[in-house]
Amino acid sequence: MHDILYHRHHLDSYDHLEFPGVVPRTFIGAFIVSVFASPVVSIISWLGFPKVYSLVAARLVLGCIILSTLRFFRIQIRNKFGHQVETFFVLFTSLQFHFLFYCTRPLPNILALGLVNLAYGNWLKGNFYPALSFLIFATVIFRCDTMLLLGPIGLELLLTKSISFWKALKYCVGTALLAVGLTISVDSIMWKKCVWPEFEVFWFNSILNRSSDWGTHSIHWYFTSALPRSLLVAYPLSLLGTLVDRRIPFFILPVLSFVILYSKLPHKELRFIISSVPMFNLSAAVAASRIYNNRKKKIWKLVNMVMLAFFAISAGCTLVTFMASYYNYPSGYALNRLHQIGHPANVAGGEWVHIDTFGAMNGISRFCEDAFPWRYSKEEE
Repeated sequence: MHDILYHRHHLDSYDHLEFPGVVPRTFIGAFIVSVFASPVVSIISWLGFPKVYSLVAARLVLGCIILSTLRFFRIQIRNKFGHQVETFFVLFTSLQFHFLFYCTRPLPNILALGLVNLAYGNWLKGNFYPALSFLIFATVIFRCDTMLLLGPIGLELLLTKSISFWKALKYCVGTALLAVGLTISVDSIMWKKCVWPEFEVFWFNSILNRSSDWGTHSIHWYFTSALPRSLLVAYPLSLLGTLVDRRIPFFILPVLSFVILYSKLPHKELRFIISSVPMFNLSAAVAASRIYNNRKKKIWKLVNMVMLAFFAISAGCTLVTFMASYYNYPSGYALNRLHQIGHPANVAGGEWVHIDTFGAMNGISRFCEDAFPWRYSKEEE
């Protein structure tokens, strides 16, 4: 996004050609965000503000895009389950630090999340073929592992005769060909070679199983660590939701299958299953609504008090994790401090700064760089 906004058509200045990373990634999401962010970035540059303000602008644009897709899902929840379930859905989402934190992170998982939210909304609406199309776009362009969600949803729709096999095949093949053509056309230009980024990711992670080089977790980690931390009070309530409303298992079972299938991959991160959170929140919202409606009954009254206590605990956890995150970019703070104190007055030469691996992982991006006399290098040795 930095290079699109500042270097534009000068591809030789783009960072990814010098430091390409382990596998290529698509530029389509970065283009979309940059188009919407460019007017604000132009104003920031014209006013002479530091480039880091452009980083804030770009991440806000990304967050608005993801939250707008989540809004579409929320509206379908209101239409299908009512205003009260919608209200609890919003409350759960607002209390979950990790989900909202990830909504502004420029990752392929988050760009795929936007399409998954649109798929969920169409799924609730009964538009099953568009739902499958959104999942295919997410799989082919942004995250190949979305196929682990596409498969269970498509299989359930076939088994329940919600879709026709041949019509679904026609939709899926047509959408896949369109998506493949789009990503190859755009990314081959940007990478200066013929490339389908997500196919290379699929080959690296699934066929070669090289993702394990970045660490592994136990098979139950998503259910015992990632989901409890991300869902908080919604975690136990999402289980209850499948019992109190017979419509919920239709939506939860494919998403649960997605997490189970992903658990077989040794390398695990919360962002890999972040697209399951909205659907778990829906199930939790249905359960919370039922508890609230029955709060005057003897047993339900106690359950309601426990739920309110968990809401308070969740709010406390969110506050703590927010503050921890706020102070979790030491390299960014260090570079900012260096800019303040590092260049003596009346010195004509440039000041070279080496960005090591730790620095690049803990708060430094190209948005943090200053103009002359500062020069930056990631070259080792």
